[in-house]
Amino acid sequence: MRQPCPTPFMRHAYLAALQASGSACSDTGWTPRCFTLTLADGTLQAACMLYLKSHSRGEYVFDWAWAEAYQRHGIAYYPKAVVAVPFTPVPGTRLLAASEDARQALLSHVLQWCRTHRLSSLHLLFAADEDLACARALGLMQRETVQFHWHNRHPREGRPFRDFDDFLAALSQDKRKKIRHERRNVAQADIGFRVLQGREITLADWDFFHACYARTYLEHGNLPYLTPGFFRSMAHTLPEAWVLFVAERSGHPIASSLIAVSAQPESVNGQNHSDPVIAYGRYWGALERVDSLHFEACYYQPIAWCIAHDIQRFEGGAQGEHKLARALMPVRASSAHWIAHPAFARAIDDFLDREGAAVARYQQELQAHSPFRHAP
Repeated sequence: MRQPCPTPFMRHAYLAALQASGSACSDTGWTPRCFTLTLADGTLQAACMLYLKSHSRGEYVFDWAWAEAYQRHGIAYYPKAVVAVPFTPVPGTRLLAASEDARQALLSHVLQWCRTHRLSSLHLLFAADEDLACARALGLMQRETVQFHWHNRHPREGRPFRDFDDFLAALSQDKRKKIRHERRNVAQADIGFRVLQGREITLADWDFFHACYARTYLEHGNLPYLTPGFFRSMAHTLPEAWVLFVAERSGHPIASSLIAVSAQPESVNGQNHSDPVIAYGRYWGALERVDSLHFEACYYQPIAWCIAHDIQRFEGGAQGEHKLARALMPVRASSAHWIAHPAFARAIDDFLDREGAAVARYQQELQAHSPFRHAP
């Protein structure tokens, strides 16, 4: 079935690799359950991937306070059910369905399954509009958060940017000056970039990237979610979804960043395409510390690549107000939640109303600080 909001993260190859590599599996607190809806003749009508969770890590929609409140009252919050892509705060389709009726029937069945198994809650994370409408119709509560996305659209002329300098020219003077200063820091450190796409990324490149990725997680006191086996699986089963930026000094790699794409640029350049081609910032890491290298690897190199390949949008991922200064603008991302306990459901519903109003004000404040010369 076609995703209304297609991303590579709902592809079978991606989800299967998470499980087979030991990244998202029962041993790491992500017990997978696949739900399907079929006609009498076996024709598939709807499907979704659900995970039984024994913790709230790797979700990016934070419910730690809810879990703590349950614990204070002597009630078990875990296991809970999550319909999401592990470790991937990218909005997209979560309920694959051939029709709206099939989508609603699927979610109704999932809810009943959660009730039967006496789970505390069901969370539909970073869902598409179609999923959220279905969830609202079945009484799920909605939660809002803010992400930062870059759009390949000149704010005054409404056309794609011609090149990176054209993009810079659209920014206010102070933001333009700051970006040029940061890029100059990297250039003066004698650092250049190799950009590799799809099967150009060798297993050695994937292994180097994992070393950078793991080191950055460990430096922040966290264990990396994804194993080397996951990235090696991507090299074999889903290579077309990835673009790797490798920072090098004197021919020696010292850092790298990884983005995903919703379609291969060569398949859409110069052609009409029904879906916008989107790039997704995913991970980065460095073996050496260089001033401004993070910004160059994670924002400026991907933005320049997106402009050159006519990519319509670059999603910078969850959190990070510093992204606004790099022209990634605030957008809403939504999730839906069902809470089994009636009293907690009422309390959380009230909290989400207040939180939603605060998120709306926050987004307005961010928009007021647009980095563009004239707000888009």
